[in-house]
Amino acid sequence: MLPNYYQFYSPIKILSGSKAVSNIPYEMGLMGCKRAMVVTDKGVVAAGLIEIVKSAFADSDRQIGLIFDEVPPDSSNRIANKLAKLFEKEQCDCFIAVGGGSAMDTAKGANIVISERSDDLLKLQGAENIKADLKPMIAVPTTAGTGSEVTKAAVIYNEEANCKMSFVSDKLYPDIAVLDPAMTATMPPRITAMTGMDALTHAMEAYTCLQKNPVSDVFAKGAIELIRKYLVRAVENGKDEEARLGMANAALMAGVAFSNSMVGACHSLAHATGGVCHVPHGLANAIFLPWVLEYNSDKVPEYVAELSGVLGGAVDYLEARDQAMVTVTLVRNLLVRLNQISGMPIRLRDAGVTEDKLPAIAKLTINDGSLILNPKEVTYDDALGILKKAF
Repeated sequence: MLPNYYQFYSPIKILSGSKAVSNIPYEMGLMGCKRAMVVTDKGVVAAGLIEIVKSAFADSDRQIGLIFDEVPPDSSNRIANKLAKLFEKEQCDCFIAVGGGSAMDTAKGANIVISERSDDLLKLQGAENIKADLKPMIAVPTTAGTGSEVTKAAVIYNEEANCKMSFVSDKLYPDIAVLDPAMTATMPPRITAMTGMDALTHAMEAYTCLQKNPVSDVFAKGAIELIRKYLVRAVENGKDEEARLGMANAALMAGVAFSNSMVGACHSLAHATGGVCHVPHGLANAIFLPWVLEYNSDKVPEYVAELSGVLGGAVDYLEARDQAMVTVTLVRNLLVRLNQISGMPIRLRDAGVTEDKLPAIAKLTINDGSLILNPKEVTYDDALGILKKAF
């Protein structure tokens, strides 16, 4: 059913393919930039990926002004504030974020502080609170999951309140997304599985949430098809360049989808679990996805059912609720397969969550903004019920 009204916006230039990173200095020139700040983490540096970026500048008059490699696993407000000061001190004029969602969200957070001339990122949390145009940003994902390279959102960990904060604005879209299979080739199997499930969650929640629209649906379904084809391959053989590029494109397409239609209860549960127990976001999404799909099937069985064929399952013309459960079963089967080949946990207890933390996670869940567009209302008791099932 078509919505009575919808909006769709995706202003990012996409560079995808082997050696795509080599085009970064040229793209900087087109944007009028000369001196970039590279935002990354020590793991990306240790994997040798920053050397690939640096080599792109060998014969260019563009420069890397500073390589900031102190991004933590969960991007934080303090790091973003620190980064903003360094950006101005080093007289940089654009960001190159190299890494997973944390690196990209940290760069986005620092960019907010700089462009809004603020002294603290916390003052600008929420939706559409950013009024100034941001500095140019090039996003180079080294994981295939978050989709942050094409989204208008950033999730920043609030160290003072011990929770994750969301920033949402059309101003937050990066200018360029660079998908290069060499940048994801070093991901270990378990991280490949976790980030791939993050992308699948983005796509499936985008397709089933209240703000879905026919354009975002195309991107969501396209992402799911690529994940079905390439995720297990990428986990089994990290040097499979076709699978790596396929997953990079899947994550990007899922990012385009959910940046327009948004997500739902699975992300709210994952945000809360990350805040309370520091479970990686992709892993939390993987654990919760089948349980949330099952929960939402009471309200939107037809949407969940439609994804069974995209996942490669037989469409037996069952009643919508029964066909929706086929989708849930296919997701569970995928999780079992990923657990077998990578060791990725598929229960909360195996991800380091203790049962006594479930009430605190449920409490945070019902205050998370992603719940607004979930197709079925989620109360504290509902959230706690899902948590107990996933435990």
